[in-house]
Amino acid sequence: MQRYEKGLSLIEVLVSLVILVIGLIGVFNLHLISKQGSFESFQQTQAAYLAHDILNRIKINASELPRYPGTYTGNLPKPDNLCQDRAAVCTPSQMRRANLYLWEQALMGKSELEGTTAVGGLDSPTACIVVNNSRVEVMISWRGIRKTSDGATDHYSGKTCGTASSQRRLYVVKSIIRES
Repeated sequence: MQRYEKGLSLIEVLVSLVILVIGLIGVFNLHLISKQGSFESFQQTQAAYLAHDILNRIKINASELPRYPGTYTGNLPKPDNLCQDRAAVCTPSQMRRANLYLWEQALMGKSELEGTTAVGGLDSPTACIVVNNSRVEVMISWRGIRKTSDGATDHYSGKTCGTASSQRRLYVVKSIIRES
């Protein structure tokens, strides 16, 4: 008489566990990659918002257009007048200094703090504004998570904005602004 055993052998259980673990590792990696992609996308969206924000600030204060160019890395001193109060009377020069300071603070993420550490903004940002007659070019460079090719390789003037790296990302927007 033949005897059939009921239940699973140890080898069958081990094979099932190996398959389960490989599947869980795959799901975890997929989740990690999607989180990184989401963060990269968020950073690019922030760069686009900030580039268009400074362009709009320049358009409102177009008489100061020749004095906006520069490289901005978070080192601007706080102006005496931030021109944020409706009753405040600001000269175009004061408005430019306030615009650049407030914009640079947003670029650095200073509006979102954890204790005293800025946690908002872009990762290691550098912003460059180039003005050539009425042509304005705003470039924002930051450090991405993954290594790819340098974001400024194909952009001549963007090569000087930020530190060359395989993690450098670059967002560029061009506009024409007439001085008033």
